[in-house]
Amino acid sequence: MIATYKVLSALLSYPTADLKAAAREMNLALHVERLLQPDHRAAVSSLIDEMAGRDLLDCQAAYVDLFDRTRSLSLYMFEHVHGESRDRGQAMVSLLERYRQAGFDLARNELPDYIPLFLEFLSTQPEADARASLAEAAHIFQALGERLKKRNSSYGAIMQALVSLAHTAPSEEILEELRKQKMEDPMDLAALDKAWEEAEVRFGPGDAADGGCPRASDMLRRMQAPAEKTVAGGPA
Repeated sequence: MIATYKVLSALLSYPTADLKAAAREMNLALHVERLLQPDHRAAVSSLIDEMAGRDLLDCQAAYVDLFDRTRSLSLYMFEHVHGESRDRGQAMVSLLERYRQAGFDLARNELPDYIPLFLEFLSTQPEADARASLAEAAHIFQALGERLKKRNSSYGAIMQALVSLAHTAPSEEILEELRKQKMEDPMDLAALDKAWEEAEVRFGPGDAADGGCPRASDMLRRMQAPAEKTVAGGPA
């Protein structure tokens, strides 16, 4: 089990009291495993400490503004490269098959391209395989990291860490296309309505009350358990 991926997975999930309370445990896991380079480890630890010291409702509001109300920051990987096209469906099927071949089953109502669950899957894989899978999506993480930096968000540290873990430079050709995408203003409600009016109905990363995505507390419990083959959800 690769603890670093579990920590990053939990940090990208909807903030909960359990997540805040696990700050010391997550920092310790990063320090003991030392999979991240020192500068990236320090940046992620800073995010953990920031969340631990911040009011929970403020953490949740910031998360929703970033990942639920800003489509260009969506935590569903394939949306950034395929949108709602048929290609996204085929990419989903391919990733699902990869999960199943590894004995990693998704729960009902889960979309396979949700980044926290993609990282949960990688935590169960050999390190070389996990790194190769990260490399396939490095351009997405790089683009998200750049967009989060423009929003002055500490969450960008996670995306930068993922690019570093991939040990592969992102595809510049794909990255340039992603950079052309406009980033929405989360306070422009009319623009948000227009951006989402034809989007599929699905569970979002901030829907903590639903069964459509795992709670951070579930992921944190798994950090202390041996790698499991079945989880409550996963990305594509």
